[in-house]
Amino acid sequence: MPQLYLGLMSGTSIDGVDAALVDFSGSHPRLLDCQTFPFPSSLSDELHQLCAPSENEIELMGRADRAVAEVFAQASLQLLKDNYVRPDQIKAIGSHGQTIRHIPFGEHSFSLQIGDPNTLATLTGIDVIADFRRKDIALGGQGAPLVPAFHKAVFASKSQSRVVINIGGIANITYLPKLDSDDIIGYDTGPGNTLLDVWCKLHTGQNYDEKGQWAAQRSADPELLQLLCNHPYFSVPRPKSTGREQFNLAWLEQNLGCIARQIDPQVVQATLVMLTTHTIAKQVLQFKDVEQVYICGGGARNEFLVEELESELHECELFTTDELGVEADAVEAMAFAWLAYANVNKIQGSVASVTGATKGAVLGTFCSGRE
Repeated sequence: MPQLYLGLMSGTSIDGVDAALVDFSGSHPRLLDCQTFPFPSSLSDELHQLCAPSENEIELMGRADRAVAEVFAQASLQLLKDNYVRPDQIKAIGSHGQTIRHIPFGEHSFSLQIGDPNTLATLTGIDVIADFRRKDIALGGQGAPLVPAFHKAVFASKSQSRVVINIGGIANITYLPKLDSDDIIGYDTGPGNTLLDVWCKLHTGQNYDEKGQWAAQRSADPELLQLLCNHPYFSVPRPKSTGREQFNLAWLEQNLGCIARQIDPQVVQATLVMLTTHTIAKQVLQFKDVEQVYICGGGARNEFLVEELESELHECELFTTDELGVEADAVEAMAFAWLAYANVNKIQGSVASVTGATKGAVLGTFCSGRE
C-alpha cells in the first residue's frame, strides 16, 4: 500500500517552489512527480527585500509568511490533481519554507524560514511538518545543511565512496563513505547559482543564464577570481553553512570596485562560474577515495558549469543523480518529503557531524490539517 508524502522546497534563488510527490512504501523512496510552481513577481520582490534589513520588516514578514503558504498550498493541490491523488491519501507535507535570514554563528544564532505551516495545513487539509532547522540549532548546530541524511538514505553505496554535490543558490556537498559508515560529512561550499542568477538578471534581464551559454562565450578574469576566493568563509573549518547574507550582489560589487579597470559583465559571469566550480572542486578533492561524484540541483542543468567542474574533477566520474534514479531538479524537494516521513516515523533527520549539533534529532514541528 502506498505511503505518500509531499515535499516542498523553495531555495535561495526565490523563484518559486519545487513540489515532489514521493512514495515511501518500498525499500527506497520513489519519486512519482516533481513540478516547479513560480512565485508571483510581487511576492518574489517582497521576499528578496526581506533577505536584507529594510523598513517595517516585521509587518512585511508577517504578510509574506501567509502569502508564501498560500502559494505552497496551491502548488500542493495542483500537483495532487495532476496525479489523480486526493489530499486524504497524503500522510503529510514536509515544507522547508522560504529562508529569509540564515545567521548560523555568534550568540543566539538562528535560521528563519517563512511559509506559515498552519495556513498550509488548513488550506490543503493535510498534516504539515515544517520548521526543520531550529531543533538542530537548539542542540548547538547550524541547522544546515539538512539534505546529507537524505543523501545517505538514498545515494550511499556499500562498495564505493561517493560525493553528492547539490548546486542550488548555495552549493553543498555530502561525502558518503562506503561500507555503510555513519561518518558522513556535509557542508556548504559557498555560492552555487545565487550570484550567477542575480548578475545575469542585472545585465541581461533573464532570470538565469540558460545552460551557461552567456558565460561560456568568455573566459574568467584571474584577478577578480582571486579576490572572490579570498572570502574568509572558504577557509573556515567545517561544520559550516552560509547564505545570501555573505554572498550577495553588494559583496560582488565591492570586489569589482577593488579592481582599477572595467570588467565586461560577461567576463564577470564566467568568473562567477569559476568561483562556484573552483570552491566546490577544492572541497571534493579532499576525499581521496572518491571516484564517483553525483550532481543535483538547478546547477546540474548549467552545461558550462558542469563542464568546468568536470575539468577540475578530472580524476572522478561525474554524473547527475538522474543516474541513481532521482531527477537532479527534484532531490531537495524529495529530501523534505523524506524529512516529513522521518518525523512521522521518529527517524533522526539530522547528522550531528554535519551540522555541529551535540546529537542528531528528529526534526520538524507538526501542524494538523485533519481537524
